[in-house]
Amino acid sequence: MHKRILAVDDDPAIREMVSDYFAKNEFEVVTAANGREMRAAFAAGGVDLVLLDVRLPGEDGFGLARELRTHSTVPIIMLTAQGEEIDRVLGLELGADDYLTKPFSPRELLARVRAVLRRHELAGAEKRVTDSVRSYRFAGWELNTGTRKLTSPGKEKVDLTNSEYTLLVALLRSPRKILSRDQLLDGTRVHADIFDRSIDVQVLRLRRKIEEDPNEPHLIRTERGVGYFLDTDVTTS
Repeated sequence: MHKRILAVDDDPAIREMVSDYFAKNEFEVVTAANGREMRAAFAAGGVDLVLLDVRLPGEDGFGLARELRTHSTVPIIMLTAQGEEIDRVLGLELGADDYLTKPFSPRELLARVRAVLRRHELAGAEKRVTDSVRSYRFAGWELNTGTRKLTSPGKEKVDLTNSEYTLLVALLRSPRKILSRDQLLDGTRVHADIFDRSIDVQVLRLRRKIEEDPNEPHLIRTERGVGYFLDTDVTTS
């Protein structure tokens, strides 16, 4: 079956370009010009990926991405005319899978869509394999995968953003194994072209939550020029 793409953009030229080009490449495309039309199209079902413009009239793309993430794990690629780092980081925080700055070529967008769908399918297969893991325990900490809640050695609840949670799970699945930035980007469903140092930002934020001294980390260690690793034993139940 052809994958169905929902393109949400207030520019009719963009919607037409996406529809025509993707149809020629065996994708089905439905379009929406605003949040109301997006909700109606999504409610109709069968959406495999959402292309979401950041600057929409009325409700912006960030708010709509946040709304989608409350009830769906559908892959999201954010489209924007701005290339500011803060927009990229905010998109990651809200659970976007990739980020593309306008103007872009249809070929590049198609490549991004295919890559995100491929990673999403691989992540789904991996999730099915690891669904039996209810919790991870490490250095007195416990991460409940059902509630996505982290509990400190002092039994305090620590809130995690979506990206912090997926980063921590990626590290917990491979304790004491050095993971490159590319591997961590894949593990958190973030495209490497978004912002190469976005993983560094997420590691820093996660360290601030689980390390006694984030400036002298003992749990999430850096292997310079390579990546990061979790330097502790991990048990599961």
